[in-house]
Amino acid sequence: MTAPTSPVAPMDDAALALRAFALCPTGFGGLWLRGPGPARDAMVERLGNAMRLKRMPAHIDGERLRGGIDLAASLAAGRSVERTGFLQEARGSVVVAPLAERITPALAGSVAQALDQTDPAERFGLVLLDDGAEADEVPPISLTERVAFACDLRSAHPAGVAHWALPESIASLAELPECGTAALNALAAVSLALGVDSGRALRFAALAAGASAWLDGRTSVSDTDLAAASRLVLAPRATRVPPPSEPQAEDDTPPPPPPPEEEGTDGDDGEPEPPSNSDQDSAENSDRVDDKTPDPDQLIEAAAAAIPPGLLEQIAAGRTRRGTGSGGGARHQSPLRGRPLAARQGLPTGGARLALIDTLRAAVPWQALRRQEGGDASRPGLRIMKDDVRVRRFEARSASVTVFAVDASGSAAFSRLAEAKGAVELLLAQAYVKRTEVALVAFRGDQAQMLLPPTRSLTRARRALTELPGGGGTPLAAGLSMVCTLGTGLLGRGYTPLLVVLTDGRGNIALDGSTNRAAATEDAMKAARAIAAARLAGVVIDISPRPRPEAAAIASAMQARYLPLPQASAATLSKVIGALT
Repeated sequence: MTAPTSPVAPMDDAALALRAFALCPTGFGGLWLRGPGPARDAMVERLGNAMRLKRMPAHIDGERLRGGIDLAASLAAGRSVERTGFLQEARGSVVVAPLAERITPALAGSVAQALDQTDPAERFGLVLLDDGAEADEVPPISLTERVAFACDLRSAHPAGVAHWALPESIASLAELPECGTAALNALAAVSLALGVDSGRALRFAALAAGASAWLDGRTSVSDTDLAAASRLVLAPRATRVPPPSEPQAEDDTPPPPPPPEEEGTDGDDGEPEPPSNSDQDSAENSDRVDDKTPDPDQLIEAAAAAIPPGLLEQIAAGRTRRGTGSGGGARHQSPLRGRPLAARQGLPTGGARLALIDTLRAAVPWQALRRQEGGDASRPGLRIMKDDVRVRRFEARSASVTVFAVDASGSAAFSRLAEAKGAVELLLAQAYVKRTEVALVAFRGDQAQMLLPPTRSLTRARRALTELPGGGGTPLAAGLSMVCTLGTGLLGRGYTPLLVVLTDGRGNIALDGSTNRAAATEDAMKAARAIAAARLAGVVIDISPRPRPEAAAIASAMQARYLPLPQASAATLSKVIGALT
């Protein structure tokens, strides 16, 4: 077992990433700098002193990004006049993209396509400035996969950045030392342990190891270079935490005896043994680390130590950073309000709005041909056809509603109701930030009761939660039926509901009010299957002192996540539910 890897200061890794990127900006793709602050500003300033930077406007539209028809010039000239796009102007430079976590997928696709250009003269480097406050607020994956290095600078200090010596650019990445088979196998083992399934990331890691050796004045890749590549390239892309390495037992088995020598090999009549080339081989291999097998466990340990804390929380919650977002419900297209999207061909019906500028831009290239077809080339004005008409589109995010269904039966319900009350209050404190609402259903005795309709009002919630009933039987079927009806109604009104059921799964009151446990269990399973049929997202939290199969069966019928939390507090519940919304 290898010794624990000592942690590396964030700015030391950031310095290595910046210097490696400066070697070949188009080859390494770019940098992903997460966290605003003086450290990031100092790095961008240092990079600007060494090469040409071009800042991409934060709210750039598709027409300005990709180029197209200059509408004003075309109308004045009476012919189509092309305008150069930002991506064409950025060739051969380094593009700095502020607020990268807000780049739309459509714009990110255009940038990614430009990064994939095969002609080096057409390409550019990319620096993503990520200001995301939440762990899941990240730039689109189409961009983060195409930049080699990721640096988390939220706790970094900018001391010494201005004096970092950036190297001269090289003509091609082929000038860097190459990783041999053993080194590539070690990096592949790290990639597998971290759950990184991108071949592009493995290639970037191999190139980063070569750049680390080049910058250190060496012609071969060492274990230190492989560890640096694992930290800078593979660790930020992790989708799982690697298991701890197990110590290997001492092998006391003696080596096997040498094979018997064949007759005649040492005799007078045998052929003379050729001279050994061991000295020559050792001289040739002394400068190649690939002839020695790197220790994958040590590289995995170095990469695991560099996984950002926010990413660790997401991995523990079963999610990975695979997109942008700041909470809230599902996205859907709206004709009237929301984030603007690219205009599409169509007529302004059903509440859709006419996109006048896009309509004119679509009609301008065809004016000369339409005048000729009309036989009156001298006639002024634009000729707009039905196919030219464009309508505006918007993307809106529906509000999410977390619906608590709490088992309030028996003496143990009092503590669970108190925990639910605390979790509701903690979630409502963030309701305005995440655009969420909270509802509370309690089931006890022989019926379920709506204690708190969907609301964002913390005052209203506290008033409704002041006195919570408890005791009696467990009408689990009635509780599941009520949240199913409530969730289906919320879906019909454009909300995104999440059902959170706190129960031990042992219902004893059927829907008809009888105390037949078998009938109660069957009714509960039918209600759970109805929730699954309605495609309502949910989670079942097992509140029994020891996890039991009944709650797991309910979760399976609901097609929901099952979480046994026998000692869950209000803070734990709010964290778990907050990770799911």
